[in-house]
Formats: sequence, structure tokens, C-alpha cells
Amino acid sequence: MKHFYLIANPRKEGTREAAEQISEYLKAHGACCAGSAQLRKTAGNGQGYTDVSQIPSGTECVITLGGDGTLIQASRDLVSLQLPMIGINMGNLGYLTQVGRDEALEPMLDALLQDHFTLERRMMLEGRVMGPDGEKRGIALNDIVLTRKDVLQVIRFQLFLNGQYFNEYTADGVIAATPTGSTAYNLSAGGPLVIPGAELMVLTPICSHSLNARSIVLSSKDRVSIRLIQQEGRQQTAVFDGDQVLDLGYEDTLEISRAENYTTLIQLKNASFLETLRNKIVRV
Repeated sequence: MKHFYLIANPRKEGTREAAEQISEYLKAHGACCAGSAQLRKTAGNGQGYTDVSQIPSGTECVITLGGDGTLIQASRDLVSLQLPMIGINMGNLGYLTQVGRDEALEPMLDALLQDHFTLERRMMLEGRVMGPDGEKRGIALNDIVLTRKDVLQVIRFQLFLNGQYFNEYTADGVIAATPTGSTAYNLSAGGPLVIPGAELMVLTPICSHSLNARSIVLSSKDRVSIRLIQQEGRQQTAVFDGDQVLDLGYEDTLEISRAENYTTLIQLKNASFLETLRNKIVRV
């Protein structure tokens, strides 16, 4: 690889210095390197951080500096370009990032320059809120969460799988997670861990008012429909990767399915998913 683009989260300490170091090193080794700070383009409405039109033609790799959130947001902003991505963790945990803030950057950059890496394709989800006012869409690498806007008020909803009624829930909400997102909110809510390269979707109710509410594992071909049961004064939202928020009314339906596009992550290390997970969880 010779053409790189940097996306840095300015809220993370040390990102400016790391970005300068990376840019200088790549240029000194005959590569091209452009970049930008990760700033919301239109404040408060979840319209993204990185402008696709600013990515130079011929870019072969996107390097993010921040944490998992920085990498996830970049994957959503640039999903139409389908560029391989690699993350440098400038925060604390970092399940998705390949290099920690205390690790040397040169070995990673050398591996990229010499094409010594593998590519791992990660499934994404698409959500559509459909109702009398039309259709609103979003995409997620980790999860799509149906949740309440009001504090301490449960919501009631019906779940349909491939057009067939499955069950009714009274809960704080429900998580639709990808394998990548199985280690995020889904894990905290008691959902199963999934190998990242799998092609499936996990549905996990959030604090369901039932003794038998469990996660449901679906294939990547399944389609989920969620219909709200009207409750006076309650408000709900669909949240995409903890960032984009779409409000739902009681005449709306939330449909979730596998997205057409994928996120492609660059893998440098030979550590297995379970080994990485074990090391990260020990630090929590």
C-alpha cells in the first residue's frame, strides 16, 4: 500500500502527535498520506463526521486514531467506498483497534507498506424506520438498539421474523447486534459472544419483564420487523452504533436486515479472537 488517509479523533489525547508521526513516516518511505480531524459535519443530527468527498481518489487504506468508536464511525461514514481500515487505540479498551497507544507505530506502518497483513470482512446491519411520514435509514457495524427516550418507562413491542409473528415483549428495548457488536452492548445485556467473521444477527431483549426472555440467534438472511404497541406518552428511538438516532412513532415499523456493504478490517496480529477478548476483559 502507498496511499493512506488518516482520521483522528481530536478529543483523544495524543492524536495530533501520533498523526504527525504517522504522516511523516509514511511520506519518508515513499507513500502518500492525507487526513482530517473527526468532527461532526452537522452538529446533533448524526449525519457523520468524515466527508466522503474529501477522500482522495486512489486511497488504499484508512487509518483511524482514537478508539473503537472512531473506527466504527469511520466505517459508517465511508461505507460506500469499501476501503480497508485499521485502528490505533488512543483510549483504554479497544476491541477493534490493532495497535495500542503505548505500542510502537513503525512495525504497523512497515507491515502496511509491505502488504504484510490479512483482510477480515465484517457484516453490517441496515435499519429502516417506515411509517406515514416516509422512510428513514441507518447503518451499523456494532448494533441497532430500539430503546426508550423517557427515563424508567418500559416499552411494549411485537417482534416479527421474516414476516411471521414471533413474540411480544415488555422491556427497556431490544438490541440487534452483528458478530462484531456481540462484545458491546449485547454482552452487557447478557447476550452471547460471536466469532467476528460469522454471518449472523443476535437479538437480545434489554431487561425484559419475563422469566423466559433470551437472546435469539438468526441467520444473515433473516429480516426482523419490530412494531410498537401504543402506550400513551411513551417515546422510542432506534440508535445506530450509539450515534445516529431515529425517532419512532406508534405507526412506524423498524425493519432490520444485513446491509449490502461490509466493513473490511486490516489484521496484523495472529492472536485469536478469544485470546484478544480474554486479554481485554481482564482489563475491564
